[in-house]
Amino acid sequence: MKKVLIFIGLFSSGLLFQSCGNQVDNKAKSEAALPVEWSKNAVIYEVNVRQYTEEGTFKAFEAELPRLKELGVDILWFMPIFPIGLENRKGSLGSYYSIQDYSAVNPEFGTMEDMQSIIEKAHDLGLYVILDWVANHSAWDHAWVTEHPEYYKKDSTGVMVSPFDWTDVVAFDYSNTDMREAMKNEMLFWVRNMDVDGFRCDVAGEVPTDFWENTRVELDKVKPVFMLAEAEKAELVNKAFDMDYGWHQHHLMNEIAKGNINANDMNAYFDELDELYPERSYKMYFTTNHDENSWNGTVGERLGDAADVLSVLSFTVGDMPLIYNGQESALNKRLLFFEKDLIDWDGYSKTDFFKKLTSLKHTQKALNSGSYGEHFVRIPSSADEQIFAFDRGNVRVLLNLSTEEVNFNLENTDFEGYNTYMENGFEGDFALNEMKLSAWGYVVLIK
Repeated sequence: MKKVLIFIGLFSSGLLFQSCGNQVDNKAKSEAALPVEWSKNAVIYEVNVRQYTEEGTFKAFEAELPRLKELGVDILWFMPIFPIGLENRKGSLGSYYSIQDYSAVNPEFGTMEDMQSIIEKAHDLGLYVILDWVANHSAWDHAWVTEHPEYYKKDSTGVMVSPFDWTDVVAFDYSNTDMREAMKNEMLFWVRNMDVDGFRCDVAGEVPTDFWENTRVELDKVKPVFMLAEAEKAELVNKAFDMDYGWHQHHLMNEIAKGNINANDMNAYFDELDELYPERSYKMYFTTNHDENSWNGTVGERLGDAADVLSVLSFTVGDMPLIYNGQESALNKRLLFFEKDLIDWDGYSKTDFFKKLTSLKHTQKALNSGSYGEHFVRIPSSADEQIFAFDRGNVRVLLNLSTEEVNFNLENTDFEGYNTYMENGFEGDFALNEMKLSAWGYVVLIK
């Protein structure tokens, strides 16, 4: 009964998939629409410029680029870098998502030339840069509010409105074709003039899908871009976006860490993905991000001792894994959202762990994203409620998603030619198919 109630709650709250439409059409989409090839084995890394260094500037962050390259990340996703609205501002510094000007940078961070330098140096290192784009709303003191009030939604009395309870911003009206054109041109500016490689689009599901689809065509005329939707909505990755969020998988991991559900429930999620999503599309998997960290708790608070095994799952089971800034240093505090709050860079204690995972992602073609890689196949075990075992081509992963040590064997499984790549809490004899994993233990093998 517990499983049923949990899944009903997730469905009803919209955490599973916002849209199940066009399933058949999605599955039949042409491979010609594949994401850019450089993304196929990429690891994405989220950057919060304000909190990253004591200075909180572009110049200070630029010095971190070689270290991030060595960490094994490929795509740098910058949280919004634009000037922040003053009117109705939250806190003393405001929300990054209250955009005052789409074609400028936050002067607290530096200058346009400073940002251009980051992009150029990132490209020199073989890294890619995507910007967090806020197309659903702007700050109340964006110039458009007074110059083009027709761009914004209004209530029955003609008063402009905020989306949800986000009182520091005002919602756009996408029924206005001039507004759509203006927003498209702002995005084109950053691709044409600053050579960015794509966008992570905030609350993408709240913006009409046809806007994204039409804008994507224009962006790709300048250069092939990579597009990430902050949503879990199948229609968005039909034409407009390359990747959306694995939100439901993330919430399942939280529930597994609490002991509320088991490994079989995770398997059901991936069965759903096969039905709803086009093969060409990617999912982004993560144990934390800026929203989770600031509002719902640190990795330690939410996942506890399960954090490492769930990171291994995120890197191996599907498409593109995310590292949130500070994870490589075992970030263990909730970063304030509207104030300066420096990341606790405490010796980079998780760096080797994440380097091991990024190297696995880069070297094993079976782990490539979307149709570039191999689909995961669950391996039945003698303890399916605890052990989540699967193959992806030549990569085999055994995870104990429980709080107790488990003795188990796998059904009809041959380990000949496999070697251990990384493990924690594993004992066993592969030849005899007798294995044991400690609570939250894991072993990754490659052939």
